[in-house]
Amino acid sequence: MKKFVLCLLSSLFLFSNNLFASHVTVIDGDTIRLGDVKIRFSGIDAPEINQTCVASEGKVACGKISKDILIAKVTNNKISCSDEGKDVYGRILGECFVNGESLSSYLVREGFAFAYRKYSNKYIKDEEYAKFNNLGMWSMEFEYPWDYRSKN
Repeated sequence: MKKFVLCLLSSLFLFSNNLFASHVTVIDGDTIRLGDVKIRFSGIDAPEINQTCVASEGKVACGKISKDILIAKVTNNKISCSDEGKDVYGRILGECFVNGESLSSYLVREGFAFAYRKYSNKYIKDEEYAKFNNLGMWSMEFEYPWDYRSKN
């Protein structure tokens, strides 16, 4: 019980003070774990880890690519996150940053995540940029992650 309370207090301290954390695990293209705290990026939706897209060279693992792009961005960097509450599933929502750059904005602007308009308008300009420039999934045939989840 003492360990749980200590972990909970340190987690609350991390978010309430927006501290930096260096121990990060990337779960998928829109979810990370900072220490023991799992954070789902708010306002974006990345392809599911097993989701595929069709590129000029054939089928590609766009869900894995999205995760790998996030891994490359956070590797050897300190991350700070803001706590934006919880979603309907009880997951902690937040926006995370590396060197002052929003990871959510970066992923959407590169075309490997989408503005999750159902919940936020924050990343629409990033998505329009990626779409206009045929970046990431915008250069492929894809299914939006929310549509993919509803069918699988």
